[in-house]
Amino acid sequence: MRRADRLFQIVQILRHRRLTTAKQLAERLEVSSRTIYRDIQDLCLSGIPIEGEAGVGYLLRHEVNVPPLMFNEQELEAIQVGMRMVQAQGGHELASAAKQAMIKVEAVLPERLKAYQSLMFAPDFYSDGQLFTFLDLLRQTARERQYIQLSYQDVKQSNSERRVRPLALYYWQGIWTLLAWCELRGDFRNFRVDRISGVLPLASHFVHTPGQEMADYIALMQAQYGDC
Repeated sequence: MRRADRLFQIVQILRHRRLTTAKQLAERLEVSSRTIYRDIQDLCLSGIPIEGEAGVGYLLRHEVNVPPLMFNEQELEAIQVGMRMVQAQGGHELASAAKQAMIKVEAVLPERLKAYQSLMFAPDFYSDGQLFTFLDLLRQTARERQYIQLSYQDVKQSNSERRVRPLALYYWQGIWTLLAWCELRGDFRNFRVDRISGVLPLASHFVHTPGQEMADYIALMQAQYGDC
């Protein structure tokens, strides 16, 4: 990690913690405590309002905004590839948001990175517009914790109507999958979005229910398959 990046990370860590020791910072950034002491001193000399002392801990005296301009080529490439994937496969709303976000990122890049372009792309030549319509709606109802009536066709081409609680969307092996609590089965179910033929948002919303949340599903999968 470049020193400029490390200084930026120190400020970001202190922004989100009340009191942080040099040892904690050193472990997080994989450097020695002595290096952290020098970095803290240099940050203070540059005007960053850090309070504290060695052996006790450090904190920011008040909110500090540090422009995130310290991208290296790999970090910028990760952002570009991520944005391209969202534009190609994230649905209409997020595709538009990703495009606007990338414009903002490029506007504040240092000159040495303005012409940098990743050679990894996510073409949308075969994207299904119908899929994106459901993807936007599923994302919205999951965030608002709103019941939906789902029209679904399984692998055997059997059609069914399900009242479900949409919990999250997963993208794996090139397919979007809806994780939901199915009222019909009384259990978690995963629905391939490309097999959904209809989504009807219902007027009712669901509350937090132990045993029926995304975290519960993840815990079940970890218990069954172990940590990935």
